[in-house]
Amino acid sequence: MSLQMITVSNNMALIQPGFSLMNFDGQVFFFGQKGWPKRSCPTGVFHFDVKHNHLKLKPALFSKDSCYLPPLRYPATCIFRSSLESEKHQYIIHGGKTPNNELSDKIYVMSIAGKNSKKVTFRCTEKDLVGDVPEARYGHSIDVVYSRGKSIGVLFGGRSYIPSSQRTTEKWNSVADCLPHVFLVDFEFGCSTSYILPELQDGLSFHVSIARNDTVYILGGHSLANNTRPTNLYRIKVDLPLGSPAVNCTVLPGGISVSSAILTQTNNDEFVIVGGYQLENQKRMVCNIVSFEDNKIEIHEMQTPDWTPDIKHSKIWFGSNMGNGTVFLGIPGDNKQATSEAFYFYMLKCAEDNVNEDQKTLTNSQTSTEDPGDSTPFEDSEEFCFSAEACSFDGDDEFDTYNEDDEEDESETGYWITCCPTCDVDINTWVPFYSTELNKPAMIYCSHGDGHWVHAQCMDLAEDTLIHLSEGSNKYYCNEHVKIARALQTPKRVLPLKKPPLKSLHKKGSGKIFTPAKKSFLRRLFD
Repeated sequence: MSLQMITVSNNMALIQPGFSLMNFDGQVFFFGQKGWPKRSCPTGVFHFDVKHNHLKLKPALFSKDSCYLPPLRYPATCIFRSSLESEKHQYIIHGGKTPNNELSDKIYVMSIAGKNSKKVTFRCTEKDLVGDVPEARYGHSIDVVYSRGKSIGVLFGGRSYIPSSQRTTEKWNSVADCLPHVFLVDFEFGCSTSYILPELQDGLSFHVSIARNDTVYILGGHSLANNTRPTNLYRIKVDLPLGSPAVNCTVLPGGISVSSAILTQTNNDEFVIVGGYQLENQKRMVCNIVSFEDNKIEIHEMQTPDWTPDIKHSKIWFGSNMGNGTVFLGIPGDNKQATSEAFYFYMLKCAEDNVNEDQKTLTNSQTSTEDPGDSTPFEDSEEFCFSAEACSFDGDDEFDTYNEDDEEDESETGYWITCCPTCDVDINTWVPFYSTELNKPAMIYCSHGDGHWVHAQCMDLAEDTLIHLSEGSNKYYCNEHVKIARALQTPKRVLPLKKPPLKSLHKKGSGKIFTPAKKSFLRRLFD
């Protein structure tokens, strides 16, 4: 195992806890920025270009027939092939958190629509489900199993907000374990069926899942109800006959206690578990190798990499699987120094460079990263609001300039601001209504009384009016109080008047110098 530090040349602020990486034919793509995608990169997906330990993020393209894909943090992702023998694959994305701190229950399918030497064009489609539709969640897993020439998705675990009837202002963002049900999802017909297995008693999230043929192995995870990281190891086997599927679960010995670990595959029968937590604020520095032989699973500790002092002393870490036995890790920077970076990044190679191409297969399991609220005192809605210096993409790219300063502090831009009591907009089904809402929810501030916020949709404003009200301001205001808003705006910078140098005080044409009294008068005049 080798550990290398990675420098990020641009847009470092995009890489926040909860992101995902997707590997298409050796090319890695980043997904899951913290804020809504900007107009200079409306897709929110970036090419993760690492060369000589140097990382560049370049915006990716989507086909015209693609649906809108919001940036989702902590989703469940997996690789989907039409059959085990197929070389082409797609990525399944389910759930996750939006920048509004809302949870998604949608399923997206990511595939490559076109490719040339410089650019990759993606196609994103949304799958509608019927039947037992899984509730919106994050920190769960989704895998694809194959049986009798057919395939099906297996969804398990995760967290969701407490029911709306129990939500109050103080506990609006409180989450709970999802019920330990196993969902089988047919991606072709959009059917979902829920199964209750007696072996699964407690809800789990941020666990490790490994798919092998017709079986999914669930390892580790964190239970909010018990605040434990059990050592349970579950084997969920799925049979797909002509009739109804058959699902059974077996509890196996030899599990480990870990949550938020990153899983990467090194060859056909071998996986490596990296990172994670073993206690609330204690990282798990041990790496494990998971091997399969004759349908038996064995988990052993392996030699750990030479962790740097920064990694050892950091309270949290996060990352994702890059594929081909490589893991991308991030740790917070040293906030004590004014010039410190928000995060430091590393690349851990768990597989040898001379591994055969046939062995460089990709994992079908979720590479989850734990919500920092589960392992640190931070709440997710307050996590890591670091400022970053403005960077841009390479000038020779055919994209508009992206400015990281546009990524404003979400806690002050309406993401978690409650609307007035008369608002008729359902925040649980909120979708962008104005184009400006792709950056942040359009909220109008009314200073009447104690002041309150109103959704722009409630004001029934035309989009051009909304844009006019919001020009030059980081907030939106109602028509009645827009003058107050303008008074609160930062004045435009005015360049100071240039003072003439002393030599300009010479009288032109005469060659004579002004007397000291005249010089003093002129200085007072110009000052």
